[in-house]
Amino acid sequence: MRHGPLEFFVAPAPCDHPRFGIIVPRYRRKVVARNIVRRRLRELGRLHLLPRLRSATLSFDVLVRARPEAYGASFTDLRAEVERLTDRLCSDASPSH
Repeated sequence: MRHGPLEFFVAPAPCDHPRFGIIVPRYRRKVVARNIVRRRLRELGRLHLLPRLRSATLSFDVLVRARPEAYGASFTDLRAEVERLTDRLCSDASPSH
């Protein structure tokens, strides 16, 4: 799934808890910029994605890959994208009526 500056790869987890991974390619950027994007994504996964998946008792492996646009995105923009993915995962996994 591609959402703005991020790409998401989701698969069922082989264990009983969700896991989260991050890929931040260089895209000819300095290491400082790369580390900022990586730290932001790690924090979003820790504070938003993983707790929500745990509370919904969903076991997914989620891999987030930053696209070149992620280097110019604000923390708020990245958070909105991660929350959009989390909402979609939780709604797709909910039992239908």
